[in-house]
Amino acid sequence: METAALLDVSGVHKGFLRPDGAEYVVLDGVDLTLQEGEIVGLLGRSGSGKSTLLRLIAGLSHPGSGQVTCLGQPVDGPPQGVAMVFQSFALFPWLTVLENVEIGLEALGVPREERRKRSLRAVDLIGLDGFESAYPRELSGGMRQRVGFARALVVHPAILLMDEPFSALDVLTAETLRTDFLDLWSEGQLPIKGVILVTHNIEEAVLMCDRILIFGSNPGRVLREIRVALPQPRTRLDPAFRALVESIYVEMTARGSGEASGPRTEAFPGTGIGSVLPRVSTNLLSGLMEQVAEPPYNGVADLPVIASALQLDVNELFPVAETLQMLRLAEFTGGDIRLSAEGRHFVELDTDDRKKLFARQLLNFVPLAAHIRRVLDERPTHAAPWSRFADEIEDYMSEDDATRTLRAVISWGRYAEAFAYDDATQVFSLENP
Repeated sequence: METAALLDVSGVHKGFLRPDGAEYVVLDGVDLTLQEGEIVGLLGRSGSGKSTLLRLIAGLSHPGSGQVTCLGQPVDGPPQGVAMVFQSFALFPWLTVLENVEIGLEALGVPREERRKRSLRAVDLIGLDGFESAYPRELSGGMRQRVGFARALVVHPAILLMDEPFSALDVLTAETLRTDFLDLWSEGQLPIKGVILVTHNIEEAVLMCDRILIFGSNPGRVLREIRVALPQPRTRLDPAFRALVESIYVEMTARGSGEASGPRTEAFPGTGIGSVLPRVSTNLLSGLMEQVAEPPYNGVADLPVIASALQLDVNELFPVAETLQMLRLAEFTGGDIRLSAEGRHFVELDTDDRKKLFARQLLNFVPLAAHIRRVLDERPTHAAPWSRFADEIEDYMSEDDATRTLRAVISWGRYAEAFAYDDATQVFSLENP
C-alpha cells in the first residue's frame, strides 16, 4: 500500500501584475511530490521560480491557481510541521546562539524548561556544543548556518525546506556542512521525514538528492525529473557521479523543442528586444574565453570540468557561457563549451581590436543593442532618455528585469564604444568621452 506523500504540489501557477496590468508569470503548471525519506532537489538558474515555489510551500505566498497540500492539509498559511533554512542565516544579532535556537519554540508556546532542553539538544546535534552563549558576530559563516539548522530542527518539523543553504559559504565550509548534514540524515538522527533543497549547484544536487527536478525559466516550470540511484555516501570521483553531472549539464544547456524532456519555451537571450539579458561583465566574458583557449582545453572545455576548476556554479557559469553563445563567440555542444572562430580570434587580439570585434558581435546579434544604436543614429541630437527604451521593453518583462536588461546592454555598449550612457541624466548618447 502506497503511503500518502508528505507534500503534494499540483498544477501550481503563480504570477504578479505588472504596472501595465498584464501578468508576469513566474511559475506555470508545476507539479511536485515529496515522499517520506526523500531529499528532492529543485535545480535551476536564478529567475526560474524555485524560491517562489518554496515560499508557496511554506505558506508565505499563495498560488494563483493549483494547490499545495502539506501533510494531508491544503496550505493556506504557514503550515505546522514545516521549517526552513535560509541562505542568509537570518539570525537575530542581539540574541545568543541558544536564544536564537529557542525563539521558534517560544513562538509555539513551549514551556521554558522544555524549550531549553530541546534547544541544547539541537545545538549539540548540529555540532555547536560550547557556543551556546556566543553571539552571531562571534561566529564564522559556517557556524552561523549551523545555528540556522538547529533553529529549524528544534521544532521537530516533518519537512525541512532549504533555500540555497550552502551558497553563502566558502567551498570548504559548505562541503563540511553538507557532509555533516548527510551523515545525520543517513543515521536517522534528524527529526525530519523529508527535505526540499533549492540549489543552482549541479554537483550539490547530485551529492545530496534522491530526485532532482530541473527547472526552466520564463516562466518557471519543471523540464525534467531525474532519479539519483547512486548509493550514499557519494563521491565526486565516482565515474557514475561524473556521468550524471555531465548529463545534467547537457540537459540544462540543450536548446530547441526536440529533446526528450519536452518542448522548451524559455526565450534564448538575444532573440528580440524583449528578451531578458543577464548582467554579465565583459571581464568575465573575456576571462572565460581566455581560460577555454588555453591548455589543457585548447578551445573546447567540458562544462563540469571548467566549472569545477574555476569554482563556479550554474548561476555563475551559465549566464557567462550563454552570453558568449548569444554573441556567437562560443557555442554549447553536448555539455561542452567551444569557442567559435571569432572567440578564438578575440583572445589573440589587443584591447582596442577586442573592442572592435565585440562591437561587431554586439550590434549584429543583440537586437536591443542594435535598436538603441539605430535610435541614436536617427535622432538629430543622437541622444535618448532611459525611459525611451525602458517603457518599450517593459511590454515584454517586469520592471526589474527591464532595469537589469538595460544595465547589461549599457555595460556591453560602453565596452564596445557603441554608445554611451550618463547615469546622472539617465541619457543614452553617441558621445565618447
